[in-house]
Amino acid sequence: MSSELLTFGCRLNISESETIRQHAEQAGLSNALIINTCAVTDEATRQARQAIRRASREQPDRAIIVTGCAAQIEPARFAAMPEVARVIGNAEKLRAESWDTLARSNSLYASRHDGAPAVLAVSDIMQAQGLEIAPVGHFAGRTRGFVQVQNGCDHRCTFCVIPFGRGRSRSAAPESVITQVRQLVENGTAEVVLTGVDLTSYGPDLATPVALGQLVRRLLREVPELPRLRLSSIDAVEVDGTLMDLIADEPRLMPHLHLSLQSGDDMILKRMKRRHSRDDAIRFCEAIRVARPGIVLGADLIAGFPTEDEAMFGRSADLIADCGLAQVHVFPFSARPETPAARMPQLPLALVKERAARLREVAASAWGAHIDKASGQTHSVLTERGNTGRTEGFTPVSFARDVVSGQIMRVAMTGHDGKRLLAA
Repeated sequence: MSSELLTFGCRLNISESETIRQHAEQAGLSNALIINTCAVTDEATRQARQAIRRASREQPDRAIIVTGCAAQIEPARFAAMPEVARVIGNAEKLRAESWDTLARSNSLYASRHDGAPAVLAVSDIMQAQGLEIAPVGHFAGRTRGFVQVQNGCDHRCTFCVIPFGRGRSRSAAPESVITQVRQLVENGTAEVVLTGVDLTSYGPDLATPVALGQLVRRLLREVPELPRLRLSSIDAVEVDGTLMDLIADEPRLMPHLHLSLQSGDDMILKRMKRRHSRDDAIRFCEAIRVARPGIVLGADLIAGFPTEDEAMFGRSADLIADCGLAQVHVFPFSARPETPAARMPQLPLALVKERAARLREVAASAWGAHIDKASGQTHSVLTERGNTGRTEGFTPVSFARDVVSGQIMRVAMTGHDGKRLLAA
């Protein structure tokens, strides 16, 4: 029986899961379930543990291997789960030899009813240096190709545990990125997404420093056959001038940005140890809309951060309109282990949930206005499985007819159902 892979979390995890899949297949690893976890919130970690228990009940003969950020940050906790056979660190999971060793292991499928902890292979991620990306020819079951160009983070936002799961900021060499993108395009990928933990911090650690804008410009120049290039979440204060120019003028760079904003209140932003102010966010969004009319902007916002009062919360809610955001991911604050925010005065959980619900209502209204406007237009749509697709601005589309996935089509919209645009 072949091995299966279950992925939680971000686009970077999606990219890394394809590398894991490739290594596991080449090693001949069979009858295993690999779970690539996320740790961005306590809920993400809880879901991973829940998935492990469910998988053990439903597939008791499979060996469960746990990796990803949650496993890197809390390896002993996962190793203590009786359902888990191995815990693999974030550095180890990308190495072919890790999966070769597992495939040759005589004890991987041994019974663990003796209560012994799982075998750990988790190194100190803070010691990781450089970033090599294993070439992936395609992404199983996905229309887009995800290319990791950066990993880790040198910033220490007070709420964030991810640097402890990813290590310091490290960048992939431009040549390896271009090779990976070219291979994906040759295999029929119509859209590539550049991913990273802190994508806009790309490049200063390279032997010859390169900014993200320079990488994007070179990539588009050297892979002219790439139809569409998209960026994952970015930090607006790190956007360099070259990248700004490309967003304005390069039609193959998709008119959609997802911004890491987190709050609309200056005091909360300081307590988060963010590097931008409310006005910085608004000015950037205004400037980018002037540079690229029609661009679609999304953002992450946290509700119920410690010490947040009603006025502070209101400024976050108002930021959605002030920045012209269409797609907002709302996160109720979740105290993560060993972070400064976990030691700050916490709001009652019920209040955090209530504010998150109210913020989602504001976000839903903004989305409704966006999809109303988009429904009367013609869009370039990349088709996906299930007769669905995404516009250049990443708005979902549902087709009334059968379409082949992976095609770019110019389509007039006939309306929307509140969540998706509707195409004939």
